[in-house]
Amino acid sequence: MNIPWLSVLMLVPLLLGTLVACWPRSAASGVRRIALASHVLVLGLVLWVGVEFDVANGALQFVERRAWVPTLGVEYHLGLDGLGLVSVLLAAAVPLLAAAVSDRVAAGRESLYYGLLLLLEAGLMGTFTALNFFHWFLFWELSLVPAYLLVRFFGGPGAGAAAFQFFVYTMVGSVTLLLGFLALRVAGGTFDFIELARLGKSGQLAQGLAAAVPRLGLDISGEMLTRGVFLGVLLGFAVKVPIWPFHTWLPSTYTEAPAPVTMVLTGVMSKMGVYGLLRVALPIFPDQFRELQGPLLLLALATVIFPALAALVQRDLKRVLAYSSINHLGYCLLGAFVLTPGAAGADWVESAAAPALNGVLLQMLNHGLTAATLFAAVELFERRTGGIRRLDQFGGLRSVAPIFCGLVGISVFASLGLPGLNGFVGEFLIFRGVYAAAPWVAVLGTLGLLATAVFLLTLMQRLFHGELECPGNRFQDLDVGERFLLGVPVALMLVLGVYPDLVLRWTNLTVLGMAAGN
Repeated sequence: MNIPWLSVLMLVPLLLGTLVACWPRSAASGVRRIALASHVLVLGLVLWVGVEFDVANGALQFVERRAWVPTLGVEYHLGLDGLGLVSVLLAAAVPLLAAAVSDRVAAGRESLYYGLLLLLEAGLMGTFTALNFFHWFLFWELSLVPAYLLVRFFGGPGAGAAAFQFFVYTMVGSVTLLLGFLALRVAGGTFDFIELARLGKSGQLAQGLAAAVPRLGLDISGEMLTRGVFLGVLLGFAVKVPIWPFHTWLPSTYTEAPAPVTMVLTGVMSKMGVYGLLRVALPIFPDQFRELQGPLLLLALATVIFPALAALVQRDLKRVLAYSSINHLGYCLLGAFVLTPGAAGADWVESAAAPALNGVLLQMLNHGLTAATLFAAVELFERRTGGIRRLDQFGGLRSVAPIFCGLVGISVFASLGLPGLNGFVGEFLIFRGVYAAAPWVAVLGTLGLLATAVFLLTLMQRLFHGELECPGNRFQDLDVGERFLLGVPVALMLVLGVYPDLVLRWTNLTVLGMAAGN
């Protein structure tokens, strides 16, 4: 029996999320158990897909393709390669960890909270598997709605303003994406990402846009229209990552959202932007990326350096980690923007493109794991402090909570890129590829590494060392269940640090095909 595994991955959280959202409020404990079981089921399905994934095949796998709206060029087209597999793994694992630490946040409104979290997971699964813009855009937008509601209804005192800002920024990005792909549909006659990439590589897409100028009634050249469509699509992904200076919505959203929701926002939703750049923008617009590579690399450097400097002056623990998230995503951008798909031969692919792309995919997974773990630790921190997070009100926690500080310390060092932990390998591969392609970018990028080390070590010094300072002088160490919740992802950081091939075996052939422009 040929099971449509990717459809199952989308439908299971969608249906279970709807069921949980409609569950009676009187059965709160039952709702939580059902939600956790649902997330475990989805993770189990993703792991099964990973086991069945053919690592010797760099092409799309588990492909499902059926006519949907033929007159509009809309197909139900799903597929998975190494990039998609890493993404769906994050989309399954991070919401599970978030749900496991959400009992305080969801108290009193369990059905709504856990239902929205599952619906958000369904949107993520659809985004990472769809290969037709119409289908993909539906799930891209579906993920926005529950994310907005989770921030708005369960966030802090400023959640209303933060959620509104988040919604406006992401909607502007979505509108530019929609307009851009409508123009591509006119020029190429299809919404299919694979076909659009073929047309973009051959130059037929630019020719189609030039031919469409008279029909659209525009007084511009075809080249200007192509560049405008490219910038619109790029803006849509730039807001989601986010790329500096389109990042201003992120610190307030991450700070006001409950920590478990922030885990999903930073651990998975930010990867939607990186995924979109690699899956959609780079293959469709290789010439435009090559033309604007210099400015884009400068934006990536700004995304690495400026948020790291901003993190140095923050006093709220969540704001420090919010700026840290932007900083680490900047490394993914460096690896992505240094690429010029299909621009050179095998030497280029081997020396620059393949290491950089492998590093980006590994860094997506690593950042999702470490950032989600750190925000899970923030949730456990807030349970003990009544929501107080100001760094100048704490110190010496290592003396009363050594296990908590030890697990958080390992996560911080993984985020910093310490050799032997997962963060090092991804950053090393990115800088290896970037240095081969643009040495000056790699040199300037190391300034971001230095700033990252300074603010993360400063964070540890303020919280863990010195005289014990804590409101009420009470801070209990982790109980057995909490040790398990933080211990599992920390163990994965150690495993991926010494055996990164666990992931690279999934991605390498995919990366070689993408880097070569296939």
